[in-house]
This record gives sequence, C-alpha cells and structure tokens, in this order.
Amino acid sequence: MKILVTGGAGFIGSHIVDMLADNNHEVAIIDNLSSGFEYNVNKTAKLIRSDINDFNGIEKIFSEEKPDIIYHLAAQIDVRKSVADPIFDARTNIMATINLIKLSNDFKIKKFIFSSTGGAIYGDTDDRPTKETHAEWPLSPYGIAKLTADKFLNFYHEVYGLKYISLRYGNVYGPRQNPHGEAGVVAIFLNKMLKKEQPVINGDGEQTRDYVYVKDVAEANILALKYIDKVGIYNVGTSIEISVNTLFEEINKNFNKSFKQVHGPAKQGEQKTSCLDIGKIEKDLGFKPKVNFGEGIKMTYEWFKEKKC
Repeated sequence: MKILVTGGAGFIGSHIVDMLADNNHEVAIIDNLSSGFEYNVNKTAKLIRSDINDFNGIEKIFSEEKPDIIYHLAAQIDVRKSVADPIFDARTNIMATINLIKLSNDFKIKKFIFSSTGGAIYGDTDDRPTKETHAEWPLSPYGIAKLTADKFLNFYHEVYGLKYISLRYGNVYGPRQNPHGEAGVVAIFLNKMLKKEQPVINGDGEQTRDYVYVKDVAEANILALKYIDKVGIYNVGTSIEISVNTLFEEINKNFNKSFKQVHGPAKQGEQKTSCLDIGKIEKDLGFKPKVNFGEGIKMTYEWFKEKKC
C-alpha cells in the first residue's frame, strides 16, 4: 500500500517507517525537519520537506501522492511550550490535524492512524493502570489538543465513515530520541551522563510514568494497519509504573553506578503519576510489549554511546 507518514523523520515516526518499509509498503514522509533528522529517514522512503501548517501544500501532496493510509505523528510536542503559547500549539496540534483528517476523508483514505498521548489526556488519577474509558482531564494545552484531535477523528468516523485508530502512548524512549528537547527524560539523562555531566532529578523523583520502548510503539502502529477494520482509541504502554528515581538507577547501572542522585526543585504543575492499561490493545490487536525496561535502557544507552549525541 501507499502510505503517507507525517513526522516520519522524527523519533517515533522513523521507526514506524522502517517497519513499514520492511513490510514492503511504499512510504512517503512529510517532515519539516524542525525536530526530525534526514539521517533518520529510511533509504526506501520518499522525503517531502513540507510543513503540515501549509494547508495548500499538504493538499497538493495528497493529490500527487494518492496515499491509501495516513500515519500522523507531526506535532508540537513540548508541553511547556504549549502552556507558554497555547495558540501556537493549537495551530499545529489542532488546526493542522483537522486539516489532515478532512483531507483524508476527501481523498477517501482507507485508515487514519494517529499518534496521541495517554498521560497528558487522563491527567493525575488514582485509577491506574488507566483504561481508555477513564475520564479525560488534560492538564496542558498539549493534552487538550490531542484529546480534541481524538474527538474530531471520532466525528469523521461517525458521520463520514472514516476509519481511524488513535494510539495513546505512554512515555516512549529509545534510539533516535532527541536529548535536546523538553520531552524524553531517558535521552536527557543519558546525554548528560555520557558527557560526564550530572543530571538533575526534578523534585523528589517519585513521580511515575509508563515507559515503553520505541520499537514496541512502532509495532503497535503496524498492528493498527494490519487490523484495518478496527476503529477507536487504544493505549500503548506496558502497564508498569516506574518512578524517575528508579529510572535514574537503571540508567546508572550502565555507568557502574558512578552517579549520585541529585534533586532540584519540582516542576510547577508537573503531573505526578501516569500508567496505562493495555488490556484493550492486547485483546483487539494482539499487542504485547516485547522489550522489558532493563533491556530497553541498555539498548538505548548503547545507541547513544555509539552516536555520542
């Protein structure tokens, strides 16, 4: 099939493109390379340097490429930036996404597969691991935007029959993660430690997340395509809750525990807990994370060490 991937030069998108190429799909990528990198792009994929905020340009790409499937990953991913400039965030994460959804319906796309978020949509909750049916209380404009996109996808499905899956990710980590952005504590810690710099843990370090390896996330995206008639929202994680302190110590094993925990001020408004129930995606799509936390951290360390990011 002909597949169009927005954000396909980025961290998660490039891994999805690799798997699509391995499955002999024809892949075109839309990426403005603002956070992605050309060296991430699979050699068999076509890279189109464009911005999803260029609505006329995107429509032209749809017309020329005639894709069967859309994977939408291009986004403004900085939660703090979304708080500081919610209008900027909404332009990319709401308006540009709605444009892609509308074009997908107009061009009779067979399925729209969307990269959403779990923790940022559900907010802090004592009901963990959290199911897709849980009340949605996003704590940032970023989370609000992702939830809005989910609602528009459901609208286009109910009214026009557009098939979609929205994958709500836990905290994704692994090779190719950008250590210089706001997101990605694993990449940030590894980058500092490889430079022999001391990472700082925000607050008491007891805040928890559901850390899921990037290739497992890519596999979930492939399953969303395989089960073409499945529609709806699915959590993608491990259902295992891990604190930042535990994460730090797991990374520290690769440095012979040469680093001590150093704590700084807590981030104002930071979500305290997040863990996703993956029972639905296990049942419907046969998803099962293959890489455990220790293995994933080790492989990520090896990649960062080789690349010297």
